Amino acid sequence: MLTISSALYEKIVAHARADHPDEACGVIAGPAGSDRPERFIAMLNAERSPTFYRFDSLEQLRVWRNMDERDEEPVVIYHSHTATEAYPSRTDISYASEPGAHYVLVSTREPDRAEFRSFRIVDGEVTEEEVRIAGDGSGDASLGEAGAAAE
Repeated sequence: MLTISSALYEKIVAHARADHPDEACGVIAGPAGSDRPERFIAMLNAERSPTFYRFDSLEQLRVWRNMDERDEEPVVIYHSHTATEAYPSRTDISYASEPGAHYVLVSTREPDRAEFRSFRIVDGEVTEEEVRIAGDGSGDASLGEAGAAAE
């Protein structure tokens, strides 16, 4: 299960909306070994495409080195789909290289809601997981599998 703060959830969705109609992408870093997403890092989609994303290789190198210096790891790797459901494509699966990461997809195909889902992708196997949004003390929300949240 992915547990993520409502603030980080909102940042991911806002980034996906801001980059629409192109796919957005980024990382949420957390302390190494903790599985706690804490630091939001929006990244540039080097493809600038509505159907494909790719981290800029120099930016990715810089971000991963910075995480190493801070004893962090990529806890969440996210991107958006602009016209399709929030489910990993064959390309997404082939590029998934962090077996410990939660792969979050946000679909922005509907203007009034964002479909927000999380997956584990290990050796080409995709497993959807529940997403728990940790609130500001007023209660938590669970999106469950195939969760869609209104904006």
